[in-house]
Amino acid sequence: MSDVTRILCAIEAGDPKAAAMLLPLVYDELRRLAAGHMKREQPGQTLNATALVHEAYVRLVGTGQEAAVWDNRKHFFVAAAEAMRRILVEKARRKRRIKHGGGRQREAIELDDLAGEHSDDQVVALDEALKKLGEQDPVKAQLIQLRFFAGLTNEDAAALLEISPATAKRYWRYARAWLHREIGAADDSDVL
Repeated sequence: MSDVTRILCAIEAGDPKAAAMLLPLVYDELRRLAAGHMKREQPGQTLNATALVHEAYVRLVGTGQEAAVWDNRKHFFVAAAEAMRRILVEKARRKRRIKHGGGRQREAIELDDLAGEHSDDQVVALDEALKKLGEQDPVKAQLIQLRFFAGLTNEDAAALLEISPATAKRYWRYARAWLHREIGAADDSDVL
């Protein structure tokens, strides 16, 4: 059992000091993941990688009053990627509101170039399509989430999902094509 897993068990048991012990063990990795994602955001963001990590950590560990349950290190990092995704999507939705400069023209997202900059509308469109994919195939949705929102490499995401890198590559190709088709259909029907 890793140190992270032991501390997660202590947090679950209600140890008030465990949350303080967890942050130093996971901070560097969470910061790296957040920095990888923030590189793909448009310039001039008010949210930086450090703020994203801190917000995600507070949502995961909280103030100690609500005890989250994680099975292991993998489960924690999947939850961290989900928390980062939700934060970025909430921020994008907030910016879409008229009082926050919403009403701009939406651009089609090109999933072949995930490393590029993405508008708030593109992040929201991807999130909505990702939710649909998650209902059909949760593993492929988690893979996209880990690669796109957490910035993991194919090998790192495969390890966390406990699948082979070849399977992860195959799932990645399928999920990208599925999302591209889903987002393209939304563009044609002007749903978003």
